[in-house]
Amino acid sequence: MNVFEAIIARSSVRKFENTPVDDKLIGVLLFMATQSPSAGNVQEWEFFVVKDEDLKKKIAEAAIHQDFIAQAPAIIVICANLEKISLKYGKRGELLYSIQDTANAAMSLLLAAQGLGLASCWVGSFDEERVKDILEMPPHLRPLVIIPIGYSAEHPKGKNRIHYETLTYFNKYNEKFDIAYIQPGAAYEIRLKPIANYIKDELEKRKKKREKEKKPVTFKEFLKKLSR
Repeated sequence: MNVFEAIIARSSVRKFENTPVDDKLIGVLLFMATQSPSAGNVQEWEFFVVKDEDLKKKIAEAAIHQDFIAQAPAIIVICANLEKISLKYGKRGELLYSIQDTANAAMSLLLAAQGLGLASCWVGSFDEERVKDILEMPPHLRPLVIIPIGYSAEHPKGKNRIHYETLTYFNKYNEKFDIAYIQPGAAYEIRLKPIANYIKDELEKRKKKREKEKKPVTFKEFLKKLSR
């Protein structure tokens, strides 16, 4: 699965199978999260991997009783080390960069999970202080994202997204970004239908081609491919 496929296929899952997630796969997710960009390369993110059933239930309760969180085999709580980022960027680092950087890491983790065939969900609604207490965090850590990880027990419907051309401006506010207008010589097929559809069609063709050539890959071989 390439990055385009992962972005399009990723959906929020709230029903998980009762199947454990191998710690090696969790390790891959965390590694990919740490490859994200951060302000000044400070890398102030820190991670809590939670598998204890009692702790998962308490975290779900702290997240306004979103019980599906506790059903996931594993939960990853991504935090920002406010002390670390503020040493270099002061209040702006603490109030803004910490959130941006943590979001970068979280998105990389979600896409990596999709690529590994794992289901996930971004959870941002929770009592931060309660989660800090549950996981016995020191004062300088701020939990910003909870991500339940597992194998999907549902089939999410297609995502409803606003078309980018209605949200994008070209140079100035009142000038819309429209490829057919900006590049009159653009490929006819791209101008004829939204780019999102064009990309999906191309990815589907490649997917079918790969399925014909598919052969089993061991976890060791998979890790070698990742390191290239």
